Amino acid sequence: MRIFYSLITVLLMALMTLFTSCEKEEDAGNVELVAVPVTISVADFRSSVYIQEPKEIEQAGKIYVYKNFVFINDVNRGVHIIDNSNPENPQKIKYLKIPQNTDVAIKGDMLFANSGMDLVVFDISDVNNIRQQERLEDVFENYQPSTPVGAAFVDTENLDFQKEVIIGYVLERRKIEMVRDDRMIMAAESFNSSASGDASTGTGGSMARFNIKDKFLYVVGNQSLSVFDISSLSSPEYISTDYIGWQIETIFNQDDYLYLGSSAGMYIYSIEDPLTPAFVSRLQHVLGCDPVVVDGDMAYVTIRGGNECGQSWSQLQVIDVADKQNPELLATYEMDSPYGLGVKDDLLFVCDGDSGLKIYDKTQSPGLTLTDHFQDINTYDVIPLEEVLLMVGDDILHQYSYADNNIRLLSSFSLE
Repeated sequence: MRIFYSLITVLLMALMTLFTSCEKEEDAGNVELVAVPVTISVADFRSSVYIQEPKEIEQAGKIYVYKNFVFINDVNRGVHIIDNSNPENPQKIKYLKIPQNTDVAIKGDMLFANSGMDLVVFDISDVNNIRQQERLEDVFENYQPSTPVGAAFVDTENLDFQKEVIIGYVLERRKIEMVRDDRMIMAAESFNSSASGDASTGTGGSMARFNIKDKFLYVVGNQSLSVFDISSLSSPEYISTDYIGWQIETIFNQDDYLYLGSSAGMYIYSIEDPLTPAFVSRLQHVLGCDPVVVDGDMAYVTIRGGNECGQSWSQLQVIDVADKQNPELLATYEMDSPYGLGVKDDLLFVCDGDSGLKIYDKTQSPGLTLTDHFQDINTYDVIPLEEVLLMVGDDILHQYSYADNNIRLLSSFSLE
């Protein structure tokens, strides 16, 4: 009898252990990493723009050139202004603190910058006395910083988007016991200009979401294209925002066309009527982060794979855009992890991430010949000017001279 009760006890203990184990596994399966928003009031957000003395950069983003100045975005924080009168010895001179800023464009000494959901305008005619000139409120998509890596979702259950602005996140592990609803949403992509023939307009890199064409400013959001009339530079007028497609990333202008890079393809829009951009065509490609530049009848597109961008491999594509209605992929080149790119005369410059800066002869395009390769540097975006090439990567501004196609390093300026 004792043996019988002992067996029963053992069996009961075993069953209890099994159920406990199952419960733990079930609990573990329901525990997720949740991004909890850190917020400030809309009023405080809009009053937190300041002109400050130079400071160290935290995360270099987009690059923009105007006259003898270089403007480098500190991702989601503001803009560093560098005096580049002497490319061999650049100097930091000012810092614009602009919360949730990722892009700028400049025309006639007026700097246009995104600040979350707003467009802010600065008078930079005197860089020692910069003044905020205008602020157009709620003209961009409902801005949220990118979801932290590893987070399953963003918990916005107690967030009032009319009164609060997300400025960051705190990660928490939580047991999820309810079905996610519209109060628990994935964060939207953040705002991430190209060359213009107008001497009063600056020049941006290929990763830009801002572009100025004549009297109009075009801005792409994650799914949209916005138009602003900047005839009165100090008082721009918001015109419209139209849905474009999924995960729009970059914008480039040539002649009367806008070329929009997305994670799934290249869009071409006509701006023959600058107030109402009109869809012309779309060339679909494999999923990947995608900036585009255009030179003549050829478009050059880098497609970066991995992580949130899509497949695991990366490419440089050459596309014939002579027929805007029917763009045609002509050639593909394997890359490691490409970001921005730029064209100047017969040269194509490609920032291939940790694999460095690659320089191609494109005279026989779509056939490209690698002519130079600056390795052992991290590269993000590049702007080829008349005599100097500017490139930013790993919080360093590199500048090269390419007189007579002889590429040589002029300076490497740490932004920290």
